[in-house]
Amino acid sequence: MSPSKGEDAVEEGKAPFFGAFLAKLRKRRIIETLAAFIGGGWLILEFVDRLLVAHYHFPDEAIDLTFITILAALVSTVIWRWFRGGEARPGNVKVEVLLVPLIILATVAIDLNIVLDSVGISGLRLMIGLAALCLGIAWVVIKSLQWAARPPGPSPEPVEKEEAKYAATAPAVIRSDKSIVVLPFVNISPEEGQDYFCDGMTEEIITDLSHIHDLLVISRNTAMTYKATKKDSRTIGDELKVRYILEGSVRKAGDSLRITAQLIDAASDTHLWAEKYSGTLDDVFDMQEKLSRVIVDALRVRLSSAEQASLARRAIADSEVYDDWLRARHMVRNYSVEGLDKVISRLEAGLKRTGNNPEVMAGLAFIYWHAGMLGSGGQDAYDRAVDWATRALAIDSTLAYAHLTLGNIYIMRGKPRQALAALKAAYASDPGDWETRLFLAYLYAGVGRHSEAVIHAQALLAIDPNEPMSKIWLCWVLLYDGRLQEARSLLQGANFDLALPHRRFGLAQIRAWLGQRELAEEILAPVEAPKAYDYMTQLCLLLRAALQGDREAFRRDLTPDLVQSVLADAWGACTVAECYSLLGDIESALHWLDRAVNWGWFNYPLYARTDPFFEPMRRDPRFQAFLERVKVQWESFEV
Repeated sequence: MSPSKGEDAVEEGKAPFFGAFLAKLRKRRIIETLAAFIGGGWLILEFVDRLLVAHYHFPDEAIDLTFITILAALVSTVIWRWFRGGEARPGNVKVEVLLVPLIILATVAIDLNIVLDSVGISGLRLMIGLAALCLGIAWVVIKSLQWAARPPGPSPEPVEKEEAKYAATAPAVIRSDKSIVVLPFVNISPEEGQDYFCDGMTEEIITDLSHIHDLLVISRNTAMTYKATKKDSRTIGDELKVRYILEGSVRKAGDSLRITAQLIDAASDTHLWAEKYSGTLDDVFDMQEKLSRVIVDALRVRLSSAEQASLARRAIADSEVYDDWLRARHMVRNYSVEGLDKVISRLEAGLKRTGNNPEVMAGLAFIYWHAGMLGSGGQDAYDRAVDWATRALAIDSTLAYAHLTLGNIYIMRGKPRQALAALKAAYASDPGDWETRLFLAYLYAGVGRHSEAVIHAQALLAIDPNEPMSKIWLCWVLLYDGRLQEARSLLQGANFDLALPHRRFGLAQIRAWLGQRELAEEILAPVEAPKAYDYMTQLCLLLRAALQGDREAFRRDLTPDLVQSVLADAWGACTVAECYSLLGDIESALHWLDRAVNWGWFNYPLYARTDPFFEPMRRDPRFQAFLERVKVQWESFEV
């Protein structure tokens, strides 16, 4: 990390006390409440004074009665909003529940005395005051006894009882009768090497349909797992919990193109229609639009004007440039960078023919971003991605690929505010995109907005159910939110393909969080030191050493390459801090926690309560001081 970037990240997170206080007022909508009461209260008082008292000759005490009632309502509302906007208090004491009824009781007593005085009834003031005092004392005593009798946290339950509740508390997975999976189009081209075009057509149809809010469209990730599948329609429908299946084939020979497709009702295994489209490469956009519209009509989906325009959009009219875009995207989707430079050069050259086409620019941004993640081009690739995305959005601010690219690079550069703005814009343009859902869940988890993270993680699992990381991500954010039962329920009966190290790490960490240390170590046991550096494999080794308390192995596995990686990764820095905490090295844990926070991972509830790996250091004064700093940043972050 360069010094300038580090300073930017630190400055973004810092907030003086007064600024943090104002942020709390805004977050709890107290400023709006004050403004509403001042404006509305003045109007009501004017109404009582000028109309009721002056015109209809109500007693002057009506003004006092109105003022006291408005003031009591204002104080009660502010107290309620302030304390309800905070965290759980020690001992389960809820100040707003205690104070607001007392204020209401006092207001009723005062108002009653004013009314009685205005009609000439006196001598009851002392009696009313004593009655109000007795009721107030009784209220305080009753609530105090209730809170004293209640344990400070959720009471432990027998394992059998807890397991029985899991099914009831499991998060609901999104269901929709208007749901579809687009299976990979079969390549029947006479020429070799056309898979990129067939897969590209599949993804384009998925993208077109995912723009439609009323449709649940399974992501390309999961759809591609059914490439060359022998499973029947009913089985696929049951596995993905979708109603409809689109399957077809592509034949590309030179410039000629033929696409066949058929829509199937998976529940009854009924073929609803079959279509055949023939033409040249120049007709590919018309074919895509016709196919998407036939699907929409068959599913009886009503399109908004924006969705109509989206289907009719001609993204890249030049067929050669479009072909290069499909080829480049296919390469990065399959983790291949060999020959990518040539394809990128052809795309950039194609801009001379298409002019400043924002879709091509957004595509270049997307490709450069993925190339950087695959280790091709380093920081220069990310810089080029930002440049192309910015230029594309200057022409068309609705391009999801451009916003998605910027959002992820901002995450990598420790700028969570800019990242959130970009990812929300990407979601607004393409709500069905699985990558956008993934990184929104990641970012919301990092800044401690767990309810939002859970929403996006649940949606990710619905549209990408065959990717093991979808379920792991949802487990992660549930654990971040302290919802252990739901996370454990989600893991029941799940079989994970752990061939990829990030899946293995995720599952092991979740098991350890749930108190299943032996199972976590068993998951990590097969991991061996990689011949060539691999980030997630190295983290697996590091976590295993920390769980086993093996300091020597931990020092060996925290390689210089791994240190360089986590220096620019907030989540990775937090993971290293967790490992140091497990080993009892609080000083080193705090060093890496500072790094994580400065890089945008200021999840106060995670550090203060829900992450069990930090339990060994929670009583340490240095950690308490750290928590106070993080709390200010967490509370001042505007979503």
